[in-house]
Amino acid sequence: MSIIEQAIERMGNLRKAGVDIGAAGDVGELPAPLPEPVDTEGFVDARKQQTHAPTSKFEERGDSGSRVDRRSRQVTVDLERLAMLGFVVPSQPRSQIAEEFRVIKRPILANAHGKGAAPVDNGNLIMVTSSVPGEGKSFTSINLAMSIAMELDNRVLLVDADVARPSVLNLLGLPPANGLMDVLLEESVALPDVLLSTNIEKLTLLPAGMPHKNATELLASGSMHALLVELAHRYSDRIIIFDSPPLMVTTESLVLAQSMGQVLVVVEAGRTTHTMVKQALSKIRSCPVKMMVLNKARYARTDGYYGYYGYGYGYSGAVRGDMADKVA
Repeated sequence: MSIIEQAIERMGNLRKAGVDIGAAGDVGELPAPLPEPVDTEGFVDARKQQTHAPTSKFEERGDSGSRVDRRSRQVTVDLERLAMLGFVVPSQPRSQIAEEFRVIKRPILANAHGKGAAPVDNGNLIMVTSSVPGEGKSFTSINLAMSIAMELDNRVLLVDADVARPSVLNLLGLPPANGLMDVLLEESVALPDVLLSTNIEKLTLLPAGMPHKNATELLASGSMHALLVELAHRYSDRIIIFDSPPLMVTTESLVLAQSMGQVLVVVEAGRTTHTMVKQALSKIRSCPVKMMVLNKARYARTDGYYGYYGYGYGYSGAVRGDMADKVA
């Protein structure tokens, strides 16, 4: 006998017993509710299905289990201001600095897309660092991100991973914002909550976020590892650049380097010694590709302008000799 037939039979028995169950639409004394049917096949009633937990920090799920469309916040970067400060900007694609970063980015993109001299795991994860503070790593990170964003086939996520002394937003003329540390610390914060879409079509920012005394442990945590795995593999066309702390003064960059496919070390001309460079490189032996950019070297011109002078890279710790010779 079906459930409906059982209900009709029960209602008939109640009428025979003199119980007023009311006409359709009347408010009368209703019989006790029928017991919920038992699912003999072991399936869960959809009405009773519990809310799905988020599958990753990239997405959240609502009460019905459906994916929530969370859009990153839009910010506007003053490109005219950046151009005056000597940065690469899309409106001046033939500037001296833009041409230099075209040279710098080519082998980086080749490695990221598996077209380099050898396959590189996580080749699209690129860490920009230096031996000590003040050598220009953040300037390099932003310019590299800007230059790659001008490519037709690549999108860029610029991550401010210098959580102790974040500077990317400040250099771009933007106010502080939540970011990486908040994602790692707060279960309720997902990556789309803190991403900043910019008026540069293919450039997205991930700020450092809230400073934390256990930043090194957070960057070495399982949550960070999972985040890096998703960043590396979720979007095949996306290049992720990490502006990280200097190698000689903190341990955060050493932790990050273990997950990177490529590391770009900025060297300041006339200041960074061979010994400092060798010590810095020795700390990132595990990274398969290490590159160097010589910064703040004078051009042949006599106008006193400082900019990028040279570039070199190598596999498994080998640095191109002519670049090493130029390090003062």
